[in-house]
Amino acid sequence: MAEVSAEARVEAQAEKVWAQLTDWSAYGEWNATHTNFPKGGPETLAVGGTFQENMKLMGFPAEVEWTVEELEPARVLAIRGKGPMAVTVATRYTLTPQGEATVVRIDGEFTGAAVSLMAGKLKDSATAALNESLRKLAGLVA
Repeated sequence: MAEVSAEARVEAQAEKVWAQLTDWSAYGEWNATHTNFPKGGPETLAVGGTFQENMKLMGFPAEVEWTVEELEPARVLAIRGKGPMAVTVATRYTLTPQGEATVVRIDGEFTGAAVSLMAGKLKDSATAALNESLRKLAGLVA
């Protein structure tokens, strides 16, 4: 298993950050691993809802079938997906208001036999992608 996380203070209220985070048409503008949604982003965001995403991590393309596990608008979005080579991917976005700003934390987890072979490189690549994503997200909402 490989676990990664990144956190940044974004100079915008949680509702504005949430709106950008869940604007599927603009997801690629800030998410460094996203390439596209082959069937479009989720039409309705709800626990149990599913959607497909094409991603690129460590230079490799991957299609992930996501399921929404936890949803608290403007606070938490947790998704878990099945990727190639029996890899399971989990991503959790947590927004914590701080006055006029918001602390945004992204936690990721990768599990599966293929992960153990490349856990170190995967952690480095995914952590860099999370930090780049937070920087871009902050730029879009500030």
